Amino acid sequence: MKKINLVFGTHNHQPIGNFDSIFEDAYQRAYKPFLDVFEKFPHLKISKHYTGILFEWILNKHPEFFDQLRRLVKRGNIELISGGFYEPILAVIPDEDKIGQIEKLTKFIKKHFGTTAQGLWLAERIWEQHLTKPLSQAGIRYVILDDTHFKYAGLTDEQLLGYYITEEQGYTTHLFPISKTLRYTIPFQPVEKTLEYLHSLASEDGTRLVVFADDGEKFGVWPNTYEHVYTRNHWLEKFFKALDDNRSWIRTLTFSEALRELPPIGRIYLSNASYAEMMHWSLPTLKSYHAYEAFERTLKAHHLLDGNEVFVRGGFWRNFMVKYPESNQMHKRMLDVSARAQALLKKGKKVGQKILEKIWAAQCNCPYWHGVFGGTYLPNLRHPIYQNLIEAEVALDAIENPNGDVSASLYDFDRDGYNEVVLKSNELGLYFKPSEGGKLVELDYKAARKNILDILTRREEGYHEQLRQAAKQSTLAHATTSSSEEVASIHDIVKMKEANLDTYLHYDAYRRGSLIDHFFEPTVTALELYQSKAVELGDFINRTYSVKLSGNKSKRAVLLECVGHVRSGKKECLVQLSKTVTLHKGKSDFKIDYTLRLVSGEPLSVRFGVEFAYGLLAGDAPDRYYYFDGFSLDDKRLRSMGEVRSAMVGLKDEWLHIHARLEASEPATVLRYPIETISLSEDGFERVYQGSVVVMCFDVELTKKPYSISFTQRFSRA
Repeated sequence: MKKINLVFGTHNHQPIGNFDSIFEDAYQRAYKPFLDVFEKFPHLKISKHYTGILFEWILNKHPEFFDQLRRLVKRGNIELISGGFYEPILAVIPDEDKIGQIEKLTKFIKKHFGTTAQGLWLAERIWEQHLTKPLSQAGIRYVILDDTHFKYAGLTDEQLLGYYITEEQGYTTHLFPISKTLRYTIPFQPVEKTLEYLHSLASEDGTRLVVFADDGEKFGVWPNTYEHVYTRNHWLEKFFKALDDNRSWIRTLTFSEALRELPPIGRIYLSNASYAEMMHWSLPTLKSYHAYEAFERTLKAHHLLDGNEVFVRGGFWRNFMVKYPESNQMHKRMLDVSARAQALLKKGKKVGQKILEKIWAAQCNCPYWHGVFGGTYLPNLRHPIYQNLIEAEVALDAIENPNGDVSASLYDFDRDGYNEVVLKSNELGLYFKPSEGGKLVELDYKAARKNILDILTRREEGYHEQLRQAAKQSTLAHATTSSSEEVASIHDIVKMKEANLDTYLHYDAYRRGSLIDHFFEPTVTALELYQSKAVELGDFINRTYSVKLSGNKSKRAVLLECVGHVRSGKKECLVQLSKTVTLHKGKSDFKIDYTLRLVSGEPLSVRFGVEFAYGLLAGDAPDRYYYFDGFSLDDKRLRSMGEVRSAMVGLKDEWLHIHARLEASEPATVLRYPIETISLSEDGFERVYQGSVVVMCFDVELTKKPYSISFTQRFSRA
């Protein structure tokens, strides 16, 4: 009789910062019912991976689950797999953090389940060959990757019925290819489809090995899968029963058993890769994104894609940090804080484990990228990244800067080839980009552990065209809810979470931040700004500003200066704009002094506007709102839009306990509006509140006599 070896594994995960209700829903709809079904089949063996974040949540909320899982591990039915505790993209974090995170999860598994994990689930299957060395150093004997990775290296389907060994600088680990066919049949197609495929692979000597490993959330959390897997079609119980009934020729085993009992097929070196969808999403420009899709369509139309997919590749995961500068900002902040901690350790300073774990928590991968999942578009996922980084930085400040001195640095912080300015105190951290209009791109209010400028810019995404087409056709495809035994994959479902989302597709001409310098016509409105329809009369937004640092340990200042053009009608002139930002020791505020002066040309009357932004997580919550002294707003929500004449504006977030108060040296026309992005998530297209924008506008006559205006930005605990 022909036989086949099958390794069946699932990866269960939730990102740090996800809502407790989502954890609970996933537990009730996927993690718990999966084990309940599997426990009925004592002769089967599977492998399971849980991220450290999820393990800790389950231990806190449902400790009885640990008892059940421990019983199955002890019985030999389940092998537990290690990985980065906080599910980082291992390739892009420092080696010390790679090893530290893996060892933390391995020790956790040993403590609670009495077994030593030998394998690693690689987040998003993002492989780079250099990982082999630190993985081996962390005690990892095997890694699970998509079969696509191996095909990129030139291997065929027939050469993937087993596992390989790989090497880096003499260090080795083993690589298991995940069957793409099984990823698409399980659990979406009838059980018979999977059995037919396994039968086609079986051999007389019974040495062939095939691997299924994919997200555990496919079994209950993904759209329509709970009913399909557990209640309506009972897919999972049918599947395990089929494996149990066919044990005469289908042998289930764990990855570690496969290593012990089957030799590797051979040695292989793999190129940088992830799964195909991820590489499509990571293409850094809209043009390349659409070109990739068009090329695929052409190949399909000419029946050339099947069998040649290996030669059709998208991009490289790291280019999410090109596509989204906000992701790059988080990543370089993480590297900066990690390097600071390691430098102190090398100096013999006592950097506690809790500090390192804050840094590791900030390496959770989900907020750093975006595809069919919300990812970097979700403020609730980005917020804990900065929260943990700032928490770690506050602890490092106590070690390295106990006197609370102010520092000023000029260096290429974000590694784009241009120097940034960083002003820091133990109360605030200010990050400026002189190469992009001298804007402020990060504002850390340390007492609240909050980056006030954690806002994603509105950009056109490749999938926005689907919204436009849906609006034209007035129809939208939904996932099937019939009694069919097939259910659509998450990659094939198109849904909208609210109507008319296409009307909110507005795009920004520049990256969002604060101290962005505008020149408008005096009639400019908040709605025009919100819709990106306001006419810009100046060219300062993306000009390079010169930099001059000054001050001492008690007070630091940066002077940012530029000469640019301002026009109105047929008139055009050259204007010198300077802004000086001053940060004092021990204060949670900073001052900005502006000076405008005509350099050449005729005097010109314009509206000068300074843009400030505030990312406070919720636009509609009643405990997060605007206020103006002496003025009552009809709509004070942070998502509101309007115009007020005032010398100040305040924003309060009573949930985060943040009070931001901006004061100007003279009354201004204050225009306010929200930043809302339209992104794709597993639940469909959705509108996401990113933050609130305030533009302080002043009607000025540009002459050779300098015009000055100043602001004070204050923060306190609400």
